[in-house]
Amino acid sequence: MSNKEQYDRIVQNIKQVLDNYVAPAVAGHGGLVNFVDFQDGTLTLEMSGACSGCAMSAMTLQQGIEGIMISMVPEVKTIVGVDDPNSGVSPFMSHNYGYDPQEYWDDKDDIIATDK
Repeated sequence: MSNKEQYDRIVQNIKQVLDNYVAPAVAGHGGLVNFVDFQDGTLTLEMSGACSGCAMSAMTLQQGIEGIMISMVPEVKTIVGVDDPNSGVSPFMSHNYGYDPQEYWDDKDDIIATDK
């Protein structure tokens, strides 16, 4: 097996573990974890969605994802996480406000009109 074929096999295994084990776990919190690179035993993952910028993402990466990945893909020795610079999701704010914003503005106009 050539080095390229071996590398491709390792990356395929990494992506399968991400899809089957990691993605469902972080999706429950609004997060996404994407493959970036694998070189010399170091796996680089991009933390996006609610994971991007979240203080707990480092713990999730080191205590959760790294253990799963190393046990299932022995070529992985360490994991590095990078935040998605384009993620517009704040892990510190709820994005489900429980109401329709347009409905709020429609009601506000009615309230202002009756106060006069």
